Amino acid sequence: MSSISTLRWTCSPGVKGDSVPDPRSEPTAIPSGGRNWKDLRARLISAAVLVPMAALCIWAGGAAYAVLVLLATAGMAVEWGRLFGLHARSWRGALYVAWPVAAMAAALGGHWLEAFLVIGGAFVFGPALWSGQVVIGCAGLALLWLRLMTVPGAGVVLFVITCVAISDSGAYLIGRLIGGPKLAPAISPAKTWSGSLGGLASAMVAGGLVCALVSGPDAWGRGVAFGALMAVAAQIGDLAESALKRARGVKDSGAIIPGHGGLLDRFDGLLVAAPLAALLSLGAAGGGAFWYVTPAGLVSALFGAHADAVPHALDGGRTIGLG
Repeated sequence: MSSISTLRWTCSPGVKGDSVPDPRSEPTAIPSGGRNWKDLRARLISAAVLVPMAALCIWAGGAAYAVLVLLATAGMAVEWGRLFGLHARSWRGALYVAWPVAAMAAALGGHWLEAFLVIGGAFVFGPALWSGQVVIGCAGLALLWLRLMTVPGAGVVLFVITCVAISDSGAYLIGRLIGGPKLAPAISPAKTWSGSLGGLASAMVAGGLVCALVSGPDAWGRGVAFGALMAVAAQIGDLAESALKRARGVKDSGAIIPGHGGLLDRFDGLLVAAPLAALLSLGAAGGGAFWYVTPAGLVSALFGAHADAVPHALDGGRTIGLG
């Protein structure tokens, strides 16, 4: 049986914007060696637009960064809802999209605990849609937390996003150059072990460089180690989103980003990596970068005698100025 990646995709008659493989279509040929560069040009153009814009917003912080996170979370909520037949034009769909935005707004006002309560309250949409609110909402809150509540915030966010993006790009390039055994053919037939290891190595190099730039040359070893951790988290998010799409019978979550598909397709790695980084940051003394976390600090923050420091920070954190 031909893999899904070799089939033409057609629109499902019952769901607008979703695609399913057409069993009547003929399999297309894959170039020898596993190379398939048909979407490389679109990917490069998208990167040329998205990377400078994201970098500028991260560096500027304030309203620019807040709007970036708000738009990303709203867009991903639209796509998640569409995967389960909920469209943003309906009143229920509009409420679903506004839900994570309300949580982000609470966090921007310094009400972190209330923001998580808003996310938890999304159970009214049912288990499948609620899980999307939790995944997307926690990722958005984590990105705000890393920028606002850690030092240096811009450098920490830059580290996470760079490692995730470089891991994805490294896996794409090396996987297509080398090919070889499939990583998880039942979930994502295009992914290979060579690509996974290439993405891991790429993120380690990028992490070391960014960490040395942000925290000084002595921190490059931490950057390599935590770059690897971010790459593993990103690949878990990538595979999880691939499994979700396969379960829902779609190829892409959307088509807003040429060469990548939807926002969920592009940011699936961040959905796991950003919350992990935010959680680790709780164990770094003085609100430092999460790569300075210690096991004792993390255990103390979450379960120890000073665990009250966490809800205190959540309830009375700094705000992002929008003026």
